[in-house]
Amino acid sequence: MAALRAWFNGLARREQLAVLGGAAVCLLLLLLAAWLPVERRVARLEQRVQSKRADLAWLQSVAPQLGALRTAPVAAGGESLVALADRVARETGIARSLSSQPGGDGTLSVRLEQVAFDSLLNWTGELVLRHGVRVTSASIDGGPNPGTVSATIVLRAT
Repeated sequence: MAALRAWFNGLARREQLAVLGGAAVCLLLLLLAAWLPVERRVARLEQRVQSKRADLAWLQSVAPQLGALRTAPVAAGGESLVALADRVARETGIARSLSSQPGGDGTLSVRLEQVAFDSLLNWTGELVLRHGVRVTSASIDGGPNPGTVSATIVLRAT
């Protein structure tokens, strides 16, 4: 250390300032080289936390629906009424028009929008005749196009 101090003191005043400035720049570069990766990592982790919070908020918003599906009534074949209604809707070609909401009393409320009346009858007939599902109530309204209807049907597994 004494040799370094002697060398530094042997320099002209201008050279001493240049060495001190260079040392300060080197120190600053070393700090930045250490700090930037840490800062980037923190930013990525904060973004990940925000993403996880958004996922949690979504899961909390659909939790009641998922709980209702867990307690959904089961049809004669051991399949839940929700899954059965959806499967038969896909088989009869009306799955895009179907939305369902399990009821707390063992029923399933199904809404069909702008579906062909014949397809609605095929879907309902398949559920009733082949799977033993009972239609508790139905409300059918004519659609803007001939032969299409919108319906709300309440189903119950027997």
